[in-house]
Formats: sequence, C-alpha cells, structure tokens
Amino acid sequence: MPKSRVRKKKNYSATGTARSQSTGDANEPSPQWVPITAVSLIAFGIGWLVLFYLSGGAYPVAAWQYWNLAVGFSAMVAALIVLSKWK
Repeated sequence: MPKSRVRKKKNYSATGTARSQSTGDANEPSPQWVPITAVSLIAFGIGWLVLFYLSGGAYPVAAWQYWNLAVGFSAMVAALIVLSKWK
C-alpha cells in the first residue's frame, strides 16, 4: 500500500498574526454595575406588578390603571437589555 505524503504544519506566532485593538477589549469582563442594575430592575418590575395585583389596582398609581402593567414589564425588559451587555 502506498504511503501518504506527510504535510508540514505551518508555525503561527502571535507576532505574525494581525490583532486589532478592539479584540482585547471585547474579552474584558463587564463592569460590576451591569448585573447589579439588571437584578435591581427585575426586582423593581416584579415588585411593581405584585403590588398592583395585590392592591386590586389601587397602588402604586391608581390613576394609571393598567399602565402599571406596562411600567412593571418595561422594567423587566430593560433588565434583559442590560443583561445583554454582561460578559
């Protein structure tokens, strides 16, 4: 049976590759305020909705009626947006 040809591997070095400056920045961890803000927004949104339902619509702002639901869910959506920045 014929022997297959042995291929030489190319040696790559860190100095030979082109690295952009943004590559190093993308690997840095996110600041500490990101998860703290996200958890705070989630807790605020859930608290707002629970208070609205348990009070029968009288609290947190009775004049807003069902717009209170929009406030609570908006806070939780904002938390998801903040969490998309977390690494």
